[in-house]
Amino acid sequence: MADALVETKLLLPRARRDTVPRPRLDGLLDRARTAPVTLVSAPAGFGKTTLLAAWLADAGQPVAWVSLDERDRRPESFWAYVLAALDRAVPGCGTAASTLLSTGQAPIESVLAGVVNELSVHDGEVVLVLDDLHLADGPGIRAGLDFLVDHLPPQLHLVLSTRADPALPLSRLRARGDLVEVRAADLRFDDEEAAAYLNDLNELGLPPDAVAALESRTEGWVAALQLAVLSLQGRADAAGFIDRFAGDDRFVVDYLVDEVLDRQPDDVRRFLLDTAVLDRLTAPLCEAVHAGPAGSGRVMLDLLDRQNLFLVPLDDHRRWYRYHHLFADVLRVHLLQERPGDVPELHRRACRWFAGTGETRDAPDAVRHALAAGDVDDAARLVELALRPLLRDRREAVVRRWIDDLPVDVVGDRPVLAIGFVGALMSSNDFGDVERRLDEVEAMMGRPASELVVADDGELASVPARIEMYRAALALVGGDPADTIARAGRAVAASPPGDDLTTAAAAALAGLARWASGDVVAARDAYVASAAGLTRAGHVADVLGCSLTIADLELTLGRLRDGQRTLEEALALAERHHAGPGVMRGTADMLVALSRVAWHRDDLATAADLLRRADDLGESAGLPQNAYRWRVAMARLRAAERDWPAALELLDDAERVYLGDFSPEVHPIHATRARVLVASGDVVGALAWAREHALGPDDELDYLREYEHVTLAKVLLAEHRGTGAPGTLRAATALLDRLLASAEAGARGGTVIEVEVLRAVAHRAAGDPRTALAALEHAVDLAEPQGWVRFLLDPGPDLAEVLDELAARRPASAYVRALVRTPAGPEHVPPREVLVDPLSDRELDVLRLLGSDLDGPAIARQMVVSLNTVRTHTKHIYTKLGVNNRRAAISRGHQLGLLARSPQR
Repeated sequence: MADALVETKLLLPRARRDTVPRPRLDGLLDRARTAPVTLVSAPAGFGKTTLLAAWLADAGQPVAWVSLDERDRRPESFWAYVLAALDRAVPGCGTAASTLLSTGQAPIESVLAGVVNELSVHDGEVVLVLDDLHLADGPGIRAGLDFLVDHLPPQLHLVLSTRADPALPLSRLRARGDLVEVRAADLRFDDEEAAAYLNDLNELGLPPDAVAALESRTEGWVAALQLAVLSLQGRADAAGFIDRFAGDDRFVVDYLVDEVLDRQPDDVRRFLLDTAVLDRLTAPLCEAVHAGPAGSGRVMLDLLDRQNLFLVPLDDHRRWYRYHHLFADVLRVHLLQERPGDVPELHRRACRWFAGTGETRDAPDAVRHALAAGDVDDAARLVELALRPLLRDRREAVVRRWIDDLPVDVVGDRPVLAIGFVGALMSSNDFGDVERRLDEVEAMMGRPASELVVADDGELASVPARIEMYRAALALVGGDPADTIARAGRAVAASPPGDDLTTAAAAALAGLARWASGDVVAARDAYVASAAGLTRAGHVADVLGCSLTIADLELTLGRLRDGQRTLEEALALAERHHAGPGVMRGTADMLVALSRVAWHRDDLATAADLLRRADDLGESAGLPQNAYRWRVAMARLRAAERDWPAALELLDDAERVYLGDFSPEVHPIHATRARVLVASGDVVGALAWAREHALGPDDELDYLREYEHVTLAKVLLAEHRGTGAPGTLRAATALLDRLLASAEAGARGGTVIEVEVLRAVAHRAAGDPRTALAALEHAVDLAEPQGWVRFLLDPGPDLAEVLDELAARRPASAYVRALVRTPAGPEHVPPREVLVDPLSDRELDVLRLLGSDLDGPAIARQMVVSLNTVRTHTKHIYTKLGVNNRRAAISRGHQLGLLARSPQR
């Protein structure tokens, strides 16, 4: 999980009242309104941000603004801010891309393709500003920027504000006429602008020759003029000051800052230098660092704000500020020159304040200041104390940065810290160095306790168990389920009382290994234990993921009621523990899983309603896998309605967005697709599927492919129905007999029900009604108490005769009577919602293409229309469907059954 976003970095800076009109730049800025890329490149203090803020204040179009800093050199942080800014400007356009980015598994090109495609059909233009790009620019960012520049949709205008040209193909953009450049020469104040700034805005009353001299010596550098104004205020000998003012930029800045600082009262000057060590300022923090009395921080910040002493507000409430970057740099230089011995103590005070807030979000600042003070031991202690909450909140990226920040010899005496770093690496799927680190931690634990440094003795007791737990995870990744189970058991045995997190993780690892081995009963029990431990540990979000697996396993075991109860209890747990707006991540997945339970009961109206509710919650309410799970669930619903084209379209889309996890893929999408092909009568296509996946009736059975082999049996039965070939029927029957024995041996009751139903169909086709009836009776005996229905309805006419005979045998069974009366076709399916204003044929074509990977121009080429026509159709589609972005339009289209393949014209 990426770090929490700092909202103030996404705010468009307020246009300053004390700015000089610059009509000579209007032409450049007017061109920038339509240019794909605008580069504002100049050294520090040339007014880049001020110019852009004033220009965009009345731009009349959405603006996505990102104020970058050094911490955004990490691609996950950089692009998280960019996507969040775009989503603010055009609601919904960055939601899916942000979710994909948060998985950490998708190439940045795939992430950006999603938002580019969304914007390509947006009815309107948007400006994306990356301010202070030089602070974040680097090799990790450039690939994504190159992709974005190369694939900019016409609606998006990219503005880059930077002190150094980025490594982009600027010459190519110039040659194509796609680049507007605003350089230092453009930004420098000329004589008229300097006079307006000095005399009109600041009322200095300087004669023309003094203005000209100052403009010449500063070369129009806005920051230098601003500093000069501060030095000139209240000075009687303005002419003498200007006469003595000379030198290159470095000397100019040094001279002016000396003048500004020297003219401040001692308390203001000391405050400025003391707080120069801070990246951001708030009153209590300033009081702690400056060692001032209560309330002095607020008073001083208000004073600096009123006097325009380079203080930049970071929020609308004026609680948090920062110094202008240039001013902050100069303050730090002077602090080091004047009081180098004070710097460590200032950082220590800042460290103590951030550490004392008790907020996990402040831990990174506390550690940074400890490191800046040279207190690596204190930094290590703070990191150790922050490990658990940061890993709980999925902020592995923060912990991983500290791996490089802390010296090896410091970590080498701290086993709790060292095992925490292993946890961060494992959570990031970075396994390369884990084995060596585990060996080192194990060796550390063999040393005398007096040689170890530990911040929390309770955590130390958990280290041996965590070593075994991480070794179990490595064994699972390496494909060794037996070693995984053995090491997970040792981890549980080694865990001290109350270490619920380690025992829960170990139980989940054992559950995964047993699940992959086909021992579903033991896997379910392990996951139940894991969920209980996670609940006690307060990791409620992880409980939701566990509950999905538990319910899946319970359905495999035939325990449909238990599966429903598991999901409903997890939903209730999430509601009790979620704080803040919206719902807990994973809630949508619970609803999708419940829709599967409703589908098995043949309660299609409830299934449809649950899927609608899940989709209405949006991307942020789902785990990364929910996108494909929702489509598969909706495909089942469409197949139950005999809407085969819509079902196949959904499954194709599910494969496109598929994202796996550590769970075994026991219900592959391609096998579900083959089932739809069989049900629709496309036996040839289903047989081609079996060949493609090397499936045969004589295969050695493996639980991981059980779903595929049951699907193969369906294919063979359908082939026999069409050809009458006895060999095919014998092969299907023999396969089903072996599948039954395997499922019964593993207590997989859900599979037993489905296989027995298919055995009833097979033996009826073979002319063996007695065996067919016995198979169906067995299926009903298992299905009725739990409420299974779909497995018995899907065969349709192939099972009707055997069902009638069973109904005659069991006249008192309401369950069997209902099966006989329920039609297999769509007659019993509740009617779908109908649009008051239906989509036109052309709008339906556009909607289907919106579900592809094509961007706006590509859709226009495909349809042989202009891009404006596509945008008009898209606007009408959004209005009629009641949505505001591409993803929502596709989901709504699926809900309404609008996205089945259109017939060939």
